[in-house]
Amino acid sequence: MDIIESILNIPVQDPPEEEFSSADLSWSKFGTADRHDNVALIPYARVDAFIIGECSNVECPTRFHIERGRKRSKGSLKEYKSDEYLEYRLYWCSFGPENYGEGGGILPSRRYRLNTRNRAARPQSMRGCTCHFVVKRLYARPSLALLIYNDRRHVNKSGFVCHGPLDGDAIGPGAKKVPYICNEIQQQTMSMIYLGIPEENVLEKHIEGLQRYGDSNATVNSLASQYVHKLGMIIKRSTHELDLDDQASIRMWVERNKKSIFFYQDTSEMNPFVLGIQTEWQLQQMIRFGHRSLVAADSTFGIKRLKYPLCTLLVFDSRQHALPVAWVITRSIAKPDVSKWMKALLNRVRAVDPGWRINGFLIDDAAAETDPIRHCGLTTFILDTFSCPILFSLWRVRRSWLRNIVKRCSNIEVQREIFKRLGKIVYSIWDGVDYSVALEELNQDFVDQTSFVQYFNASWVPKIEMWLTSMRNLPLASQEASGAIEAYHVKLKVKLYDDSHLGALQRVDWLVHKLTTELHSSYWLDRYADESDSFQNVKEEYIASTSWHRALQIPDCDVTLDDKDHLFAKVVSQKDSSLTHLVWNPGSEFAFCDCSWSIQGNLCKHVVKVNIFCENRQEFQPSMSSQSFKEILTNLWRKPTEDSISLDLSMAWTQQILEQIQKLVELNSSNDIGCVVNNMPLKWIAKRGRTSVGKPPSALALPSSSKSNAIAPKRNRKRKRLSRFR
Repeated sequence: MDIIESILNIPVQDPPEEEFSSADLSWSKFGTADRHDNVALIPYARVDAFIIGECSNVECPTRFHIERGRKRSKGSLKEYKSDEYLEYRLYWCSFGPENYGEGGGILPSRRYRLNTRNRAARPQSMRGCTCHFVVKRLYARPSLALLIYNDRRHVNKSGFVCHGPLDGDAIGPGAKKVPYICNEIQQQTMSMIYLGIPEENVLEKHIEGLQRYGDSNATVNSLASQYVHKLGMIIKRSTHELDLDDQASIRMWVERNKKSIFFYQDTSEMNPFVLGIQTEWQLQQMIRFGHRSLVAADSTFGIKRLKYPLCTLLVFDSRQHALPVAWVITRSIAKPDVSKWMKALLNRVRAVDPGWRINGFLIDDAAAETDPIRHCGLTTFILDTFSCPILFSLWRVRRSWLRNIVKRCSNIEVQREIFKRLGKIVYSIWDGVDYSVALEELNQDFVDQTSFVQYFNASWVPKIEMWLTSMRNLPLASQEASGAIEAYHVKLKVKLYDDSHLGALQRVDWLVHKLTTELHSSYWLDRYADESDSFQNVKEEYIASTSWHRALQIPDCDVTLDDKDHLFAKVVSQKDSSLTHLVWNPGSEFAFCDCSWSIQGNLCKHVVKVNIFCENRQEFQPSMSSQSFKEILTNLWRKPTEDSISLDLSMAWTQQILEQIQKLVELNSSNDIGCVVNNMPLKWIAKRGRTSVGKPPSALALPSSSKSNAIAPKRNRKRKRLSRFR
C-alpha cells in the first residue's frame, strides 16, 4: 500500500449502515516512510456510529473509554498543518490498558477450576488489552474526523487474546461462554449488593442489563445467577484488613487500586500521610458537573474520632445535590501538602479535558482553610490553579452552634433566644455593630446557662474574629448550597459511624473500604436511578435528600406568619396535616424550628420554606448570601474615580457579570432549551477566518454561477499555501 503524504488525498468515507466498524472502512497509510499510521476519514457526525460498531465486535465485544483528550478553540492557531486537531480523543478498550490479574504483567491462564473463595471465576475488567484508536477532529475541516487505529487487535502485550469468546485460556471453567458484562452492569450489581438489596432483585436487574447485549436464554440466566451469587459472597466475605498492620494494609490497597489514587504520600520523618482517592466514575462526574461550576470542600470530618481526618471535594449535580468526586485523608492542612494533592488532582482532570476549569471554590471551615490560605499564600495558588474565587459556607457554624444549644440548654424558649442572638452577632458584620459588645451582652443575659456559656467562651470566642472576618471578606454561599453540603455530611456520618466494629475507626484501611464500597455505591446508584429513570424508590429518596428540595414541595398556603411582630411562622406538616411546626426568627439563616430534624442541629425544610416565603417581603432582611453579593457589587461601584478609565472598566466587568447572570436565570427557568438557543446572538469570527481555509467543506457549497467558478482558483491557491507550513 502506498503511503499518502497529504490528508487532502484521503477519501472521505460514509458507510450507509446505521452503525459501522473498522471492517467497513478502507484504511490508508498516512505519514512518511519512516513514520506512518493507518487512517481513515469519516464525517465527524458519524464518530458515535463508528464507536458503537467497534463495541459490537462479535469476536471481542467491549466498550471504549476516553483515556486521554485535548481541545483547541477555533482561531487559536495562525498557522497549522492539514492534520492538526481541533479535538483529540484517545479511545481504549475497556479491558485495558492495565492488567489487574494476579502476578503483575501477564494474567495467568488456567483451564481448571480454581478452588478459592476470594475471587470471581473470571475477572470482568482490566485484562491488559492493547486495542485503541484516536479520533481527531480536523482543525482545517471541523466537519471531518481522522481515525487513527494504533492497534486493532484485542490482545495483550504477549499477543494473546485476553477477553471475549476467543479467549480459550480464560480463568475458570467455561469462561469463554460467559456473557459480556460491561463496567456499568458490574457497578450496578455491586452497588445493589453493597446497599443490601435482596439477591433476587439484584439478579433481575443484572439480567435486564445483559439483555442489552444479547438475547436472553436459559444458559445466560443460569450463568448470571451464578455470577450474582458469587459476587455477593465475595463482597460479604471481603474485609478491609489486608494486613494486621494498618500502614502495611493501606500500602497493599494502594498498590491494588492505582487507577483510583490521584495522590499518595506515605508517612515519613519529613512528610505526613496523605491519601487522595478518586475513582474513574468520580473523575467523570467532576469533569461533567465541575466545569464552569462550583467545587465545594467538606473538610476535617472525623477529626476527633478518626485516625486521620477526611476532606471531601464535592460538585453539584444536575439536581444541585452535593456529589463526592474526591476524598483526601490527611491531618496536614499546611500549604505545601495541600498544594501537592490539589495539583495532582487538577493534572488528572486536565489530562482528560485540558479546558476544564471551575468558577468558584467553596470552603466551610475558617480554622482549617481560611487561616492557612491567608498566611501561606494559598489564595494565590488556588487562583492560579483553578482560576476562581473562594466562597464561604455557614452551614458548619450554624450546625455546631445549634447542636450545642440544644444539648446544653433544656428550656426551649432559651434555646430559641440564644440562637437568635448568635445570628445577630453574625449579621452584625454588615450593620456596623461591634461584635464584642454583642458577646458581652450575651454573657450577661444568659449567665445562668453555665454549660453553654463556658463551651462558647472556650471553643468559639478565641476564634470568633477569624470566622467573622472570613464571612465579611469572602462571598457567602446560599442556603441551597449549604443544605446540599450538610446532606452529604449527614449521609457520610451515618455510613461511617453506624458500624459495629467501632474499634476500626482508628484504621485507615477501614475508612477507605467504607468510602470506596458503600458510600461510592450509594451515590453511583442515586445518579444511575435518576438518569435511567429506574429504581423509583432510590430515585425518590435521592431527589428528596436535601432540605431545599423537600422545602419546595411545601405549598405557600401551608405557611402562615405572625402578622404582629413576625416573631414566628407556622408550617403545616406534610405527613400529618393536623400537626404544625413553629419556626422562630423567620427570614433568617438562624431560624429555629421545633421539628426533630432541626433539634438535631440540621437545616430543616420548614426553615428553608419559611425563608423562601419571606425573601420578597420588605419587612424581612435579605439573606446573608444576598447581602454579601450586594456588598461586593457596592464595593465594585465605589472603587473607581469619577470620569476615569477605571470606571469604564468596572462598568464593563459589571455588565459582563449581569449578562451571564441573566443567561443563567433564563436557562434555569426555561422548560425548552431550544428557545434559549434560538434567542442567542450570532457569533461572528474574525475576517481572516472567514475564508475557505478555516471553514468546513459544507460551508463552501455555493450555487452554480459564474462567481463560484471565478473564486475556484483562489481556493486552490489557499490550499497550496497551507501545504508549505508542514
